[in-house]
Amino acid sequence: MQYKARIALTAIGLMGLSLAAQAQDGEKYITLASTTSTENSGLFDVIIPQFTDKTGIEVRVVAVGTGQAFEIARRGDADSLLVHDTAGEEQFVEEGYGTERADVMYNDFVLIGPGGDPAGIADAETVAEAMQLIAEAEAPFASRGDDSGTNRAELRLWDAAGVEPGGDWYRELGSGMGPTLNTAAGMGAYVMSDRATWVAFDNPQNLELLFAGDEAMFNQYGSLLISEERHPHLKHDLAEQWHQWLLSEEGQNAIGDFEVKGQQLFFPNAE
Repeated sequence: MQYKARIALTAIGLMGLSLAAQAQDGEKYITLASTTSTENSGLFDVIIPQFTDKTGIEVRVVAVGTGQAFEIARRGDADSLLVHDTAGEEQFVEEGYGTERADVMYNDFVLIGPGGDPAGIADAETVAEAMQLIAEAEAPFASRGDDSGTNRAELRLWDAAGVEPGGDWYRELGSGMGPTLNTAAGMGAYVMSDRATWVAFDNPQNLELLFAGDEAMFNQYGSLLISEERHPHLKHDLAEQWHQWLLSEEGQNAIGDFEVKGQQLFFPNAE
């Protein structure tokens, strides 16, 4: 009798473990490595619930700079990527870490500065001229300095302007877009931001948008699928559903409908 009881208890225990495993397997979510701009702007708060309602898949966002997002994905610690550095994204795929990259949406970068505009960038005709004016005036400039997509774009613009930034006027902060804007506001510095984070920013103090509109300030976002061969443990089937939803008419409409303070912040452009 004791032997039979032990068998019964063992069977019940195994059944409990099996049910627990099934419950765990049934928890549908992905980890998305993405940028601070998509998080800080409030975009994900609007579009992710729509995706979850349709599919039952939860999206857990790790919002970091684009460079750090790439590293998270290379380690196999994220199921999907949504970032904004096209050259880096193409390299990610070429290196075998990603299997597909697709345009999702775009906006632009803007130059922000103190209302008095001591460097006079508001009158510049190109972003290269604006950057040159800041450097010539040695006006304080707050750089994210964090290898984010914004930081990478900023460095490309300095290079195109023929400027090697440095010295006391150039402050590399190593922080996200929101904290960088806060620092710039506190010190009355120039700063480059994606437009979405700037519009959603609630602590401008004396800062104003002073320069925008140059084609060189175009800001493209892309969605990437991560290689199953490199990281077979990831939730590739769920990540594929997220990726395809972003590119679908429903996902593109959700992105296009998102507004802050009456302004559309991202423009869908999936092919």
